[in-house]
Amino acid sequence: MRAKRTSLIHLIYFSRSQLSADAQARMRELGEIARQAQKKNEFAVITSFLIMEQGHFLQILEGERTSVQETFARISGDGRHREVQIVEWREIAKREFVTSFATAVRTPANEALFQKANLTPMLQRGTPKAASIYGLAQALHTESMSKQGIEHLFV
Repeated sequence: MRAKRTSLIHLIYFSRSQLSADAQARMRELGEIARQAQKKNEFAVITSFLIMEQGHFLQILEGERTSVQETFARISGDGRHREVQIVEWREIAKREFVTSFATAVRTPANEALFQKANLTPMLQRGTPKAASIYGLAQALHTESMSKQGIEHLFV
């Protein structure tokens, strides 16, 4: 008898950041989040991409349904977030992101990508669109991979 394969899903959420207002302290806190999340995501076989944008977290989680549910439950209960809201939850055929935990923060170097995504007005109203978040994450991910000299990966 074959075991039923659990489905591969992605979940996109956004939340309001409870990190420090001080830029240096915020970057240290983000570094700590990255260290913890990378270990946990590797263990759970989760890939993810986290974007920090003007006091908001936007993240895409990918993995088996149960692993993503458990990871999202942990994130929802984390005091560094408030107003955690799921934007999209759906089955996917394959993963789009290659690392257990990658991050991007708005900087002058990637400003054009953030401007093109036009997320700030949506975040201020609390209604970001999945396609906008996903498109920005894909563009930032592609840019990051390109800078590393990686044209494409088969996942």
